[in-house]
Amino acid sequence: MRILPQLISCDTAGTLDRLFRIRCLTSPDRLAYRYFDRETKTWPEVNWKQMADLTSRWQQGLEKENLSKGDRVAIQLKNSIEWIAFEQAALGLGLVVVPLYVDDRADNVAYILHDAGVKVLLVNDDKQWQDLSVHIDEDSSLKRVVLLSSSHADPSQQNEILSLVENWLPDEPTHLQERGGDPHKLATIVYTSGTTGRPKGVMLSHHNILFDADSLLKQIGIDDPYSLELLSFLPLSHMYERTIGYYVPMMAGAMVSYARSVQQLAEDFQTIKPTMIVTVPRIFERFYDKMQQKLSKGSLVKRAIFNLAVNTGWKHFKFKQKTAMFRPITVLNPLLNKMIASKVQQLLGGRLRIAASGGAALPETVAKTFVGLGINIFQGYGMTESSPAVTMNSFSLNIPNSVGEIMPGVELRIGNNDELQIKGPVVMLGYWNNHQATSEVMTEDGWLRTGDKARIDGRSVYITGRIKDILIMSNGEKVPPVDMEQAITLEQDFEQALIVGEGKSYLSALIVLNGDSWPQLAQQHGLDPLDIESLKDKKLMSTILKTIAKALHDFPGYAKVRRVSLSLKPWTIEDGFVTPTLKIKRAKVVEAYEKEIEAMY
Repeated sequence: MRILPQLISCDTAGTLDRLFRIRCLTSPDRLAYRYFDRETKTWPEVNWKQMADLTSRWQQGLEKENLSKGDRVAIQLKNSIEWIAFEQAALGLGLVVVPLYVDDRADNVAYILHDAGVKVLLVNDDKQWQDLSVHIDEDSSLKRVVLLSSSHADPSQQNEILSLVENWLPDEPTHLQERGGDPHKLATIVYTSGTTGRPKGVMLSHHNILFDADSLLKQIGIDDPYSLELLSFLPLSHMYERTIGYYVPMMAGAMVSYARSVQQLAEDFQTIKPTMIVTVPRIFERFYDKMQQKLSKGSLVKRAIFNLAVNTGWKHFKFKQKTAMFRPITVLNPLLNKMIASKVQQLLGGRLRIAASGGAALPETVAKTFVGLGINIFQGYGMTESSPAVTMNSFSLNIPNSVGEIMPGVELRIGNNDELQIKGPVVMLGYWNNHQATSEVMTEDGWLRTGDKARIDGRSVYITGRIKDILIMSNGEKVPPVDMEQAITLEQDFEQALIVGEGKSYLSALIVLNGDSWPQLAQQHGLDPLDIESLKDKKLMSTILKTIAKALHDFPGYAKVRRVSLSLKPWTIEDGFVTPTLKIKRAKVVEAYEKEIEAMY
């Protein structure tokens, strides 16, 4: 008889560090994490007892720094067991953790360290520190920078605040401490990347995060958490991955494997064969694009069978969900599943039960395709300020064009201008050292303003637009740029798109072409793909505009793109043009491409 791991509730845990300690004590021999060792090219596994020992060593290291409860410590690492051990060690000592994005700009990281008054920083290596150090002021509060690796045996000779982890960590584990105390005390300050201006530090308590994780488990309805194996590839510095891909598995006693990189994700799916992932729509959009490219090169028969499999699977799904009548064609579903759907499922490892998608809306075409192929994509919605999730689809009700049902214990309402507003234990304590920003995002009666337009049907929520992300043309017509951009980037030749036209008589678009398909596109127009001037060819522009018009055929007639500016250089996190969840920072791109936009008008 198999013994299932004990689910640890929010009330039982109380604090995040106590959740970790309870899990280590109740499931010491259960596998907790798996990671890739680049030296041995293997995937070592770590159980909860080993995690407790490792964390106690990190705790001893932090204790030597003579920190006080409430002091801030920061971590800038890729997802790893060291990330978990450092955070849990800090939380157990009553410290406040500030997660940092590995790919963030050095000047932005320096701003966060200064704003939060961080005293201890953990980074990957001396190269990462060197890039950052030039932006650190002399009056910095930093007392210690711990390096996981270094090209120098003793980096403290270069700077006395530097320590190599193997010199800083004690060799032997000891008793693991837990802070205990008030669950409503500050646990972490998470800086939102935002689309404009300096990032704001969202203050979240232990209870904020634990309540959200507990509510997510209840909402999804996992009957056998023992079977869950999660492949983690989104950054733990984002609350979306941190809550769903870290604290939820810890509560459930599930195992987490850390992917090597997004570029190697396809291989990691085959190795790990996960049953659950936490993802953003762009990952599935790229997967969809590649499938469409492959299909376009195949025969008409292959395309017809694929489309039949998707449509039949979709009808079967709707019937199972009790949202549509039985259709006789669904009797073909088992056959088509064996011929088509199972092969697509194998690309994701063959065992995937849950793909939690959030951070942005998943285009309905993409959602229907994957759901029709038997892949459970559960869309959810939330924001860092709400710990983050407040809605999620589930096994019992999955409506792909909604962002799910309101989660237990969370209240949602529609305010002025159809704005979705949030209330409940998941709502943040406020913004760090920024009372004005806090007052601007909270209503007088205590509801968190999301800035998103929505409608609520029963308990299902539908996001209908963004209050600020609306372009108003000179004729008064309003267009939703994000929706249009999503439709455009579903075309295989386009990697990224940004619609402009505020106050103008027509719309234009900045387009980043797909680097893989560009050579073929250039040759079709008799152009040299290596010559940057090819991007200005009038016949190419005409073809691009026709492709965009086709992509936007469902939008109103006035939502027509009349000019384009083409590029091959993607907008990236490193350039500051994209957030870690791959949302385009509109204001940043518009500012950087001011000349190109002026030329289109």
